Amino acid sequence: MRLTTKGRFAVTAMIDLAMNAQSGAVKLSAISERQNISLSYLEQLFSKLRRAELVESLRGPGGGYILAAPATQINIAQIIAAAEDCLDATQCGSRGNCNNGHACVTHELWESLNKIINDYLSNVTLQNVVDQNNENHGHVINFTHIH
Repeated sequence: MRLTTKGRFAVTAMIDLAMNAQSGAVKLSAISERQNISLSYLEQLFSKLRRAELVESLRGPGGGYILAAPATQINIAQIIAAAEDCLDATQCGSRGNCNNGHACVTHELWESLNKIINDYLSNVTLQNVVDQNNENHGHVINFTHIH
């Protein structure tokens, strides 16, 4: 599975943004401090998130970032796609050429896993995670009931 630090940090930062958005624009330095993610790394991630139209930047003294849509309308798959470009369990990048130009014997297995993961993450919104986090106060989050 190629879920890298980029994808994980992007999701973490977006959850932080959603949790702190009620007070207006959120500064990346505040997210950096709360989540222990370097500011320069966040700047790179938020550039991608802005291009994907998941966040908007506000300039000026009260500037920072806000969600481009309500947290109920942004799903985790969108965030990972913006940060990673693609989440793929296949060895060949879903091209089907992993065994000397042909699909390997496990290609369909990994393609099915890709679909299940994408379907799952597409059905988990930022709001779901914020709500679950508020309910559990840092305990294990269970999303198996979300569909």
